[in-house]
Amino acid sequence: MISEDAVVNLFALAHPGRLNVFRTIVKAGPEGMAAGKIAAANTIPANTASTHLSILTGAGLLTAYRDGRSIIYRANFTHYAELMSFLLDEVTENNAEAGTALRAWFKDHPAAELSAGAEA
Repeated sequence: MISEDAVVNLFALAHPGRLNVFRTIVKAGPEGMAAGKIAAANTIPANTASTHLSILTGAGLLTAYRDGRSIIYRANFTHYAELMSFLLDEVTENNAEAGTALRAWFKDHPAAELSAGAEA
């Protein structure tokens, strides 16, 4: 991942509504969730959910496929892992202490790592 891609990803997650939508889809697991259910779960109008989903998908954080009349959104855990790797490796490259602290956090919080590997 390059800096420009990371900025797009972080921008997509920097809005409280989009972060909630992303969190909802991550919690749905590898099966994903239909757009209407995402809107209902976040108590937001369908057009607002559509905008959030479009931005998150455009950033590469979500994938979408049609299932009958529904569009199912899934978290792109591979892409999300690439963002986390970029933050760990590139952003902390000149600060070994920061890299060590972040890696220790992930080691102490294995559930965070399980989320990153759910797509595999």
